[in-house]
Amino acid sequence: MRIFNIIVHITTLMKGERKIAIFASGSGSNAENIVNYFGKNDSIKVSLIISDKKNAYVLERAARLNVLSVVVPKSDWETGEKILVLLREHQIDFIVLAGFLLRIPEILLHAYPDKMINIHPALLPKFGGKGMYGDKVHEAVVAAGEKESGITIHYINERYDEGQIIFQATCEVLSEDSPADVARKVHALEYAHFPGIIEKVAAL
Repeated sequence: MRIFNIIVHITTLMKGERKIAIFASGSGSNAENIVNYFGKNDSIKVSLIISDKKNAYVLERAARLNVLSVVVPKSDWETGEKILVLLREHQIDFIVLAGFLLRIPEILLHAYPDKMINIHPALLPKFGGKGMYGDKVHEAVVAAGEKESGITIHYINERYDEGQIIFQATCEVLSEDSPADVARKVHALEYAHFPGIIEKVAAL
């Protein structure tokens, strides 16, 4: 009876495991933080990292972390059909954008409704939209004389940075802060909050 109960418990865990894919275009520091966060989690696993850039450093991080990575060229993101096949092959349940710069194809939005989230390095709706990413955001925040910045975690829709907001966290922007100073504060918020929000939303 005890052996049977153990088998049932293991089977339940296997059925309940949520497989995450991360889309990333750059360095992948958030991706690495997410992988490490779920490293000992029995119910959520980062199974796949997809990048649109063959030289993105996130691919080296994936190799070091023993996570499968695939490069999908920009041309294949126009329709998204090959990406959807790839996601289904690996039984992906949830998608996380972590520094990913391309617009998500409609076919993926329909296949993963409310199962795809992004993190933006500012307090949306301010400083969002096409072309607003990375240092460009922090430069704009400082140039505008903002007193605070932060992060926004939101669902993905067909428009850049306009999906429903899930979570925001703020940091103070001092008058003497440079864009690099703001970036450091925002990165700290990303590392502190993003994995935990993924864990909560992916379980829904």
